[in-house]
Amino acid sequence: MIDIESLGLLGVFIAGAIPWMEAIAVVPAGILVGLNPVATLIAAVVGNTITIVLFAYFASNIRERLIKRRVRQGKSAELPKLEKAMKAFDKYGVYGLAALGPILIGTQFAAAAAVTAGVKPLRASVLITASLTIWAIAIAFAMVAFDITI
Repeated sequence: MIDIESLGLLGVFIAGAIPWMEAIAVVPAGILVGLNPVATLIAAVVGNTITIVLFAYFASNIRERLIKRRVRQGKSAELPKLEKAMKAFDKYGVYGLAALGPILIGTQFAAAAAVTAGVKPLRASVLITASLTIWAIAIAFAMVAFDITI
């Protein structure tokens, strides 16, 4: 039988994998509802990492599909998140993009921008996942240390 904690962690995993949800937003939510902080952290980071890798390895294909979808919807072909990511890459480089991606533009778009700018997909995935993990650990630690609950 599946318990409520397992379902909650599955939800954290799935939410972490959804672009724009980000593990750094899902981790505090999971902890606030009473899930185990370490398990929540792992579930969110693993879920988020899966989509980071997918976006990195399929960056050009994903970019083209998003543009086509926007055009079909009658919007401009410009992808605001990806454009913001490319500006961040130009300004801060791959390390700055990895460090700031989770809080500014989203990890998936940071990965896609890095690859579009010429960084190898594996390198982009590792750097952005490492940054995401550091951010998520810091947030989880702060929540536990300061006993932030609802």
